[in-house]
Amino acid sequence: MGTTPVRRICVIGASGKLGRYMVRHALDRGLEVVGVCRERSVPKLSEFADRITVVPGATNDPEVIRRAVAGCDGVLTVLVPWGVQQYSSGTAQAVLDHAEPDARLVFSCGWHISRDGGDRYSWKLRLAMRIITPLARLVRAVDVNDQVEACRRIFASDRRWTVVRGSDLEEGDSQGLPVWSRHVGDPVLASNLTRRVDFALFMVEALTDDTLVHEAPAIVGRRSPSALAHAAEAERGATGP
Repeated sequence: MGTTPVRRICVIGASGKLGRYMVRHALDRGLEVVGVCRERSVPKLSEFADRITVVPGATNDPEVIRRAVAGCDGVLTVLVPWGVQQYSSGTAQAVLDHAEPDARLVFSCGWHISRDGGDRYSWKLRLAMRIITPLARLVRAVDVNDQVEACRRIFASDRRWTVVRGSDLEEGDSQGLPVWSRHVGDPVLASNLTRRVDFALFMVEALTDDTLVHEAPAIVGRRSPSALAHAAEAERGATGP
């Protein structure tokens, strides 16, 4: 674990499901929280009332991000590929440009992001990406390629970053901190399912885990079948025949 103290953090994309879980986890740890979301989404944060500071505005607006991250020891960023206006890459660049020099920067994205080309994707995921990517861009809904560009910029940065790559998500009670691997295709990830509350937990925990600096962990639920099978195999290996 890291030794750098984290007392004040910024959650960019705080009004979304993942963002609200991150806010809860951070508040539970006694952290001071600044949340950024679009102005029309501010009411979604009403449950936190006077417990957080809210900075309304587009997350790819450099001035909004500059104000929000000032004085923050850590920044948690949901990279959402909304529209075709470089929303993800604009958000990532604003964070890289304006976060405090030593701040821990933790970004979220999906398994489709690959840092070093060592990931092995199932034919179903490859087919889905080939179909969804051009269709989504055609209707101007999302631009997955912009999320790829966002992560390219992060990976090229010398900031203290981590990119957390999430599997498919589901709601439900926490199963604990997810397990992770450097590459999609590792058998431990085969279940491809994580509780959203635990994805948020991993993001918050990464703020103080220096072993994750310059890593792009792909995560899966701790109680998923593949993670349990991996744990059982490791235990058998440790105890011997």
